[in-house]
Amino acid sequence: MSDRNWDAEMKKIDRQLESVSDEAMFPTKAAKGASAKGQVAAVQQSTSTWGVFLRLTLTVALGVGMVFWPYSARCGLGLAGYLGAVSALVVSGVWSSVWTWRHRAARAHVLSLLLVMWGLVLAGIDVLPRVGYAKASMGHPVGWVCK
Repeated sequence: MSDRNWDAEMKKIDRQLESVSDEAMFPTKAAKGASAKGQVAAVQQSTSTWGVFLRLTLTVALGVGMVFWPYSARCGLGLAGYLGAVSALVVSGVWSSVWTWRHRAARAHVLSLLLVMWGLVLAGIDVLPRVGYAKASMGHPVGWVCK
């Protein structure tokens, strides 16, 4: 066994803890929270929320435009263009969600996350039958290229 005197070691630790104040051991969180809120308010005042809502407006326009896609997206270059636009929707949705999160715009953040989900659903509708996970249909065949 060890030849250390644990009672003496514990008494030494107790004396050290008694010499430290309670404020030094357990700092209050209210002061830290108030300064953090002040910093967030300063950041929000220094930047414009117009940029945030402009990003979100562009993403919403792209998400609505995907419903009215005018070209054939069954196979080939049409499918590649469609999937490129869908990936642009997902990327712009993430882009706007980051900015809405930074500016503490809760409703706009939820909308941007819904747009990301919409883009993933649109991608899944065309990609999953082609990789063998979902059932193919006339509008969504198995092949990537036109025959």
